[in-house]
Amino acid sequence: MKLDDIIISEAIIKSYTKKLLDCLDLDVAIVGAGPSGLTAAYFLAKNNKKVGLFERHLSVGGGMWGGGMMFNEIVIQEEGKELLEEFDVRTKEFQPGYYTADSIECVTSITKSAIQAGATIFNLISVEDVMLKDERVSGLVLNWSAVELAKLHIDPLTIRAKFVVEATGHPTEVIRILAKKAGVKLRTPSGAVEGERPMWAEKGEKLIIENTCEIFPGIWVAGMAANAAFGSPRMGPIFGGMLLSGKICAQKILAAL
Repeated sequence: MKLDDIIISEAIIKSYTKKLLDCLDLDVAIVGAGPSGLTAAYFLAKNNKKVGLFERHLSVGGGMWGGGMMFNEIVIQEEGKELLEEFDVRTKEFQPGYYTADSIECVTSITKSAIQAGATIFNLISVEDVMLKDERVSGLVLNWSAVELAKLHIDPLTIRAKFVVEATGHPTEVIRILAKKAGVKLRTPSGAVEGERPMWAEKGEKLIIENTCEIFPGIWVAGMAANAAFGSPRMGPIFGGMLLSGKICAQKILAAL
């Protein structure tokens, strides 16, 4: 078969443009394709919601890729093991209540499940602002990550969403933008981002579930962003809470929708 270079380019441009146009108006826009963001995307899309997931980096998966200190294994507890079974990820019992899983298998399996459920994932796109109307977050302001890195003055584009999920992890980038630019009070003790506390896996794993909530009208926090928002401890390379937070966030949004 003879290949035409222009047809190859045309196929990419038209296919991507259609994908982006289809996501200008969403049920849920998720920022950050780490474990909680991917899991939330899967459960929302599985329930026939229109979901777009925006990741700043080239790769998805967040901190899960690297396991613990670049040993590409993660630890999960019983509840996390049950959730990984939803994604056909294999686990091994290390000790009673402790299971290990290959971090690369986890990321690729959850990502595939989310896409095949109907979620659309965009990498290399950064969120530089939110749309705020009538004291409610109603969408995202997007630009290419390369524009951000090069510090070019190029205006962004916007997408609309009924709900936004802040799943950027430790930096809590989206709600920090919201608090700084709009001067609003978040549903935290101080009204601001509290900042994550030092490592305490047991406490952090419990609190991440409690902290998964609508932190301001129209925007939810999930995963490590939830703990960082409410001043709870980090957990390190145990990921059951991250996955469960994504699922619970999806369930709560589904109830609200």
